[in-house]
Amino acid sequence: MARAVFYGAISLDGYLADKEDRLEWLYRQEGGELVPYDEFYQMIDYTMMGRRTYEAVKRDAELEDIYPEKENYVFSRSGIEVDENLHVVAKDPVEFIKELPANKTVWVVGGGALLKPVIEAGLIEEWWIQIVPILLGEGVPLFLPQTNQQKLQLLETEQFGQFAQLHLKK
Repeated sequence: MARAVFYGAISLDGYLADKEDRLEWLYRQEGGELVPYDEFYQMIDYTMMGRRTYEAVKRDAELEDIYPEKENYVFSRSGIEVDENLHVVAKDPVEFIKELPANKTVWVVGGGALLKPVIEAGLIEEWWIQIVPILLGEGVPLFLPQTNQQKLQLLETEQFGQFAQLHLKK
């Protein structure tokens, strides 16, 4: 089983995206360029994301290719067209992670619906959460209601402009 990790930014009230699935609020924040994304990105082998996350990143991130050096998976129960460097997966995300090689790392990219079963299975080993000082009021939450508690260890907090990053471990 691969090592599963989470890296992403949320609003102060816990949202990954606004109510229209937009990320513009995030990209306009001072200090985003200072967050050590490149360092994190070098340590992963795979990405996995839900359809909504894929569509939001594709639309708002202004990337020619999404994570071109990685093996990328988009989870969707319906047909969806994705860039040629991504694969559509319709299986259970927990089983998917368990089938990946043990010496690899998979980044669970956003999406409470995709993340919920992975969290409940206790598979996220490490978290990097950037908190942005904005209250969106509503939107796409990082965390959906869970059936069990999980205690995490706070390893480090850092500030990058207007971003406060929490580094946590299971």
